[in-house]
Amino acid sequence: MLKEVLMKVYIGIDWSTQKHDIVYLNEEGGIILYQTIPHSPAGFEAFDEQRMELGVSVEDCLVGIETEHNLLIDFLTSHQYQQIYVIPPSMIRDSRGRFGASKAKTDRSDAHLIADMLRTDRARLHAWHSDSLLTQQIASLVSLERFLTRTIIQTTNRLRNVLWRYYPNAAGVFSSLDQQIALEFICAYPTPEAATGLTIEQFKSFAKLHHYPRPSKLSACYARLQKPQPDAKQQTVLAYQSEAVRLAHLALQVVQDKAATLKETQELFVDHPDYPIFSSLPGAGRILAPALLAKFGDDRQRYPTPQVLQCVAGTCPVTKASGKHKYVSFRYACDHEFRLIVQQWAKSSIDYSVWANTYFQTIRPHCDSLSHAYRRLAHRWLEIAWRLWQDRVPYDEGRHLRQHALRVKPK
Repeated sequence: MLKEVLMKVYIGIDWSTQKHDIVYLNEEGGIILYQTIPHSPAGFEAFDEQRMELGVSVEDCLVGIETEHNLLIDFLTSHQYQQIYVIPPSMIRDSRGRFGASKAKTDRSDAHLIADMLRTDRARLHAWHSDSLLTQQIASLVSLERFLTRTIIQTTNRLRNVLWRYYPNAAGVFSSLDQQIALEFICAYPTPEAATGLTIEQFKSFAKLHHYPRPSKLSACYARLQKPQPDAKQQTVLAYQSEAVRLAHLALQVVQDKAATLKETQELFVDHPDYPIFSSLPGAGRILAPALLAKFGDDRQRYPTPQVLQCVAGTCPVTKASGKHKYVSFRYACDHEFRLIVQQWAKSSIDYSVWANTYFQTIRPHCDSLSHAYRRLAHRWLEIAWRLWQDRVPYDEGRHLRQHALRVKPK
């Protein structure tokens, strides 16, 4: 093996769950060597041994990879590799033409491309830095909460369809099927016959036992239960009641898991140094505030300008202009989950912020849809949140309104 001291080595890694293809480039773009390692402790050690055989220190290694969600990243950081760059897959896909018009793809060619992008485009890339343990825990719980929410929606939608087939009144007794008491009711009274002899006193006792928070609504709930409904044949009831009970049990478990997840998230969130910033954002609340913190992260250089943040969150459109032609389109290449979070925040903020409400009412007539209006409001909110995040100060509505008044030119 050739041993020589190199100033810089650019390492591109095309990862997979089973193996990793690695290309090493010198500063002129020449290939030093190609290596394939298995996704195993021995494979990771072989990578580090190869680096030592080349006589290159970890300080002189610049490593590019497509994801931060890989155990190889943990190995690199634990072995003091500091210059790690996580390159978005979309950027790699759009750059394949630099080595050929056909844009052919192999694992080795992608590793070569990543290394070359690191060599030539490093000025527009940002070195990856791991968030703190607390931020990672919050991010994990936020992701889990959103997954559980989708699971609840999917499960209760199926449960509703099943109930409409043989027991429609049970689907509307309480305001929503994702309420714990609604699911408990279906488990306790899974058929129309089981609920037939239920008196109002028994119904209220059931609600009290399950800690229903609005006893004044129980008479209306009972009336919906007793409302005349078409009778299902006995064989139809027998065919569907088992599925309804299983779905109710499943949804109930997920609802309880979601509540526990939200509680744990909030406990961690209040201990975070950036809690005063994100908890002060109008309308963010106990769900969206930790989600926003998780998306911003700890590294203040990750989003060096508000424009970078807005592009990642997908709130700003894409402009294409050439000669006399100019076209503005929706931004598809972004963090879609981030965009959903900030749009939900923008929608909620209208009820909590005078400025947000005024701005929304001003722009709404000029927007194609409600989603477009919420996205424009989110775009403005991100600029404000970025400034607060950089300065490490909470939001002050009064101060913001005063600053806004100073910037508005008199007519």
